[in-house]
Amino acid sequence: MNAAILSMLGRYQCITVQDYENVLKEIMQEIALLGLWRSKFFEHAAFYGGTALRILYGLDRFSEDLDFSLLKPQKDFTLAPYLNAVKAELNGMGFDVAIEEKNKGVKTAIESAFIKAGTKEHLIKIAVSGGLSDRIQKNKLMTVKFEVDTDPPGGFQTEVKTLLQPIPFSVHTYKLPDLFAGKLHALLHRAWKSRVKGRDYYDFVWYLVREIPVRLSHLEQRLRQSGLWTSEQQMQLPDLLELLEKKFAELDITAVKKSVSPFLRDPAVVDLWSREFFLSILSRLKVA
Repeated sequence: MNAAILSMLGRYQCITVQDYENVLKEIMQEIALLGLWRSKFFEHAAFYGGTALRILYGLDRFSEDLDFSLLKPQKDFTLAPYLNAVKAELNGMGFDVAIEEKNKGVKTAIESAFIKAGTKEHLIKIAVSGGLSDRIQKNKLMTVKFEVDTDPPGGFQTEVKTLLQPIPFSVHTYKLPDLFAGKLHALLHRAWKSRVKGRDYYDFVWYLVREIPVRLSHLEQRLRQSGLWTSEQQMQLPDLLELLEKKFAELDITAVKKSVSPFLRDPAVVDLWSREFFLSILSRLKVA
């Protein structure tokens, strides 16, 4: 395995197979970002979502998807040249990956692809003990989903953040209040019975603890685009609180906890979670 990858691995303390899988995925994500930077992708797009929060702002949980937004709508955008750059970067660092674009049956504004790598093969490459690697099925894959929103709602602000590994490079990203807006949109938009994601709720608490406000104007545009806010009136904080209260009141807490636990070092940090817990912390929500 490339010396730069071994250096990146040194940042972590891995014990379980899950630890190693999470770490390898995160390193793949960072190398993919480097490939995008080399290909000038960030002149046209910004990084957002939970992985941006993890890699650029210090979120204390692992993430699995790479989410991006074009800086302005572009109907003829194509992923192919950037995916080629990502594959070349990963291959050059010692990862044997396949990248598959998602064939859409229905035309949408989201362009998607999947980065796939053999789990067992790469655990062996980084010299994980046989006692751990032997537990992995030969055909098991690590998968990183890659999505680009080609018709982004407006009203967001961006900044440039610098990463130092595997080499110094920069990433164009949403500012924290706009990332928070995207997270609340995801939380409100997902159908809880079939698509519950505990990560949304973990990140919600993370933002509140750090007193990061949500950019309400950007959240409103996202909610209008997806049909969750149809009022002719401008959204106000009480309106948002009402939407969140309704969401929290119907939470399947057991499913939420189970969903997030693979991404946490210590699953006990969510022991306190309940419907009442989320309702009680809503008063801490601030807007920008």
